[in-house]
Amino acid sequence: MNRIDKSQNVAAKVAGVSGLLAVVIVVFGNYVLLGPLVVPGKAAETAQNFLAHPTQVRAALTCFLAYGLTVVVLLAALYVILKPVDRLLASIGALFRLVFALLWLLTTLNLLGALRLLGNAPYLQSFEADRLQVLARLQIAASFDDYYVGLPFFGLAATLCAYLWFKSGYISRSLAAFGMIASAWCVICAFVFLLFPHFNEVVNDYWFDSPMAIFELVVSLWLLFKGLKARDLSGADCVDDGSGKSISLRLPVFL
Repeated sequence: MNRIDKSQNVAAKVAGVSGLLAVVIVVFGNYVLLGPLVVPGKAAETAQNFLAHPTQVRAALTCFLAYGLTVVVLLAALYVILKPVDRLLASIGALFRLVFALLWLLTTLNLLGALRLLGNAPYLQSFEADRLQVLARLQIAASFDDYYVGLPFFGLAATLCAYLWFKSGYISRSLAAFGMIASAWCVICAFVFLLFPHFNEVVNDYWFDSPMAIFELVVSLWLLFKGLKARDLSGADCVDDGSGKSISLRLPVFL
């Protein structure tokens, strides 16, 4: 029997909450706060938007910082859940996810740098306004580069976790199998995109990570509302009742 202890049950709830919270934070920060201010190909308009809405920009970078912290909580919870399955792979997955979280810290620094370039500090007066706007736009673009550099690490972490989910039987194995495929697809797309920058003209960049994001979201919901499922070595499925005891769901053979 794959026994599930109390710490794993607690970690499952933490992983469920932090996983859902991470999705809400990053979507709000990126698509509600930052996205409307960035005008593709127009540095001057983007700079004007940043100057007109500095609090909104700071709220966005605060969301990104909070997202990075939430990812750290998530990776710690996943490590607690999955280390009994394979400590080494769980550790590697946690490390890869940590690298991804640290790159979100760089994103916040790049956005702060953009605001600084558009500020009114005396030492900026020696530069023309249009040059400062271009430099600020480069800082903003660098924040997107941070994400795509971190994406292979995120994809590798998710692939390892999906494999461990599949091996453990803690969640549906069909869901875990989908997670392995979706995460491996993300890793491949991320590396190809770094090698060939126009790859997103062939495969839309939203398709790089969307299947993996759906998997991570569904797993968070599973952990929060269904919890971990223990699997009997003889094939009987069991559900942990939260007290450390496993309830078998196998039907009697005479039925």
